[in-house]
Amino acid sequence: MTGDLIRCGWRGMAGDPLYEAYHDTEWGVPEYDSRALWEKLVLDGFQAGLSWITILRKREAFREAFAGFDPEAVARFGEAERAALMANSGIVRSNAKIDAAIAGARIYLDMREAGEDFSQFLWSFTNGRVIQNRWEEIGQVPAQTRVAEEISKALKSKGFKFVGPVIVYAFMQATGFVNDHLTCCHRHEQVKRLAH
Repeated sequence: MTGDLIRCGWRGMAGDPLYEAYHDTEWGVPEYDSRALWEKLVLDGFQAGLSWITILRKREAFREAFAGFDPEAVARFGEAERAALMANSGIVRSNAKIDAAIAGARIYLDMREAGEDFSQFLWSFTNGRVIQNRWEEIGQVPAQTRVAEEISKALKSKGFKFVGPVIVYAFMQATGFVNDHLTCCHRHEQVKRLAH
C-alpha cells in the first residue's frame, strides 16, 4: 500500500500516482548512462519556469518527439524537425529550449568524438561518489550548491544552454548525484544503499 508510505513533502505529489511513482522509483537513483543523463538534462532545461510534474506528464511525448533522446538523431534535426516540434502540443513549445536541445545533442557528440564520456565528465565533479545529505525538512534542501555551480559553469563553457545552477541541482537530485530524500522518507535509506 503506497498510501501508507512516508515521502518527501513535495507540493502536489500526495495522491498523484504518476508523481508518487516517479518519487518512489526514479528520483535520486544514481544514473551512470550517458544518454539517460543527457535526456534528463534536456528535460530539466525544458522545465525552466515550470513545475517538474508538467514535464513528467509530457515525458513520453518528449521521448517520441525527440527520437527517444538519441543524440545522433537529434543532432541531425533541421528546419523541418524544428517546425514539427514547435507544432507539437504534447511538448513544451519554446524556440530557445528546442534549439538548446538540438545544440546540446551536437555538443554531446562532439564530447564523445573527443573521447570525453558525458557520464564520466559529470560524475568527476563528485569524484564518482553520491553526496549523501541528511535533510530532515523540505525547507532545509538547497536550491543550488557549490558543486552545482561548478557543473553549470563547465556545461556552459562547452556551449550547453538552460544549465544554470538551479537547473543543474535539480538534475543532480533527480539522477542521484546527491541523495536529497528526507531522512523520514521511505526512499532515503533505499537510495543510500544504491550508491557506489
